[in-house]
Amino acid sequence: MKVRFAPSPTGYIHVGNCRTALINWLFARKHQGTFLLRLDDTDIDRCDDKYVQALLEDWSWLGLNFDEYVKQSDRGDLYNDALETLRKAGRLYPCYETAEELEYKRKMQLKRGLPPIYDRESLTLSEAQKAAYAAEGRKPHWRFLLHDTSIEWNDLVRGPTHFEGAHLSDPVLVRENGAFIYILASVVDDLDLNITHILRGEDHVSNTAIQLQLIEALGADPKSLQFAHLPLLAGEKGEALGKRLGSLSIGDLRKQGILPMAINSLLGKIGTSDAVEPYTNLDDLVASFDIDKFARSTPKFALDHLLQMNKKIIQETPFDVALQYIDLPEMDETFWNGVRHNVESLDEVKTWWTICHCEGDGTVQEEDKSYIAEALNLLPNGPWTQNPWDQWIQSLTAATQRKGKSLYMPLRLALTGQEHGPELKIIIMLLGHDLVRAKLQQAGHHAPL
Repeated sequence: MKVRFAPSPTGYIHVGNCRTALINWLFARKHQGTFLLRLDDTDIDRCDDKYVQALLEDWSWLGLNFDEYVKQSDRGDLYNDALETLRKAGRLYPCYETAEELEYKRKMQLKRGLPPIYDRESLTLSEAQKAAYAAEGRKPHWRFLLHDTSIEWNDLVRGPTHFEGAHLSDPVLVRENGAFIYILASVVDDLDLNITHILRGEDHVSNTAIQLQLIEALGADPKSLQFAHLPLLAGEKGEALGKRLGSLSIGDLRKQGILPMAINSLLGKIGTSDAVEPYTNLDDLVASFDIDKFARSTPKFALDHLLQMNKKIIQETPFDVALQYIDLPEMDETFWNGVRHNVESLDEVKTWWTICHCEGDGTVQEEDKSYIAEALNLLPNGPWTQNPWDQWIQSLTAATQRKGKSLYMPLRLALTGQEHGPELKIIIMLLGHDLVRAKLQQAGHHAPL
């Protein structure tokens, strides 16, 4: 069993294509198969090496290894051989319409209530007409001639799927500039590299119908491949994610302090019959994977759900693992265990590190300054070998008669500048006696004693 993930390096990997990649990877690992990473980089004008490097970095960070790696830009001879096979079989023909002429045809067909299918006008051109176009300087693009036959396959997600060749438009395989189109290169690669299963988004369903005819035209058996078309991710309200994917790139999520297993856990389960729950390692996620669990309903992605998943993963992440993903070389295990139950991202860990290692940032309401002064006056002497919290808070309660929020919130604001966070009992030990005293003095400055 062999699958492939075939991104085009024209942008950064985002949650949409990351989900497709992850499902392919999980499928391969579950069945002890082979996972191929293939760069569909035939679009020279749009592809950029920076996207290739970002893809490889994101892939490594997610913990998803690959068994084979190829680039379509290295495989042009194979595509030319395939074109020659199609030409000899009478399935490849040149077309001379400009982009503007094709757009005009499309609009007129829609205006007449017809589907925008190529009218095959180029098949009627005489050699003299072709020569005249060439004399004008026009270079042809090349189309695959579809047969008007029924196309059927049993989709692993959609079930029995059917298209009529007569309702499909002959696809372009080669552009005017000689560049190979995805639909040709993909089929040639899938056959040459012995791909057995293609798992991808449902936006490729009509492509599959075309590719099955193309596979047959190249002399292979269409039944040698199995397909699964997955519903595309949508936003929380069902809206398309397309226009928002720039803010949901894997690189950006990493910079926001999201752990890789939070992404893997969420994307590996949404859209399935399984509960979406945190996984701290890929082995357990692989063991739970089953392609039959994916539904045809649209899975909904929300950043808030990812943050909640990240929070759960952080809570279960041991110190030695956390060190691999957070740039805080001075952090020790005591600090990590002290804050990890109260943060949603690794960025918040860094925030708490700053809070626990500087004197400033404390705030206090004017009416609470005398209370802070009393807290400073009753603060147990240091250094602290045992946690003084219980002794300190009991003394404060007795002296001020405060309780609940009025007792704790001014202390929290004075010591951290935050309304929420780790327990104050933990915070004061992370700060230490001298820094607690300094923060209280700063926050309660000018308070009457």
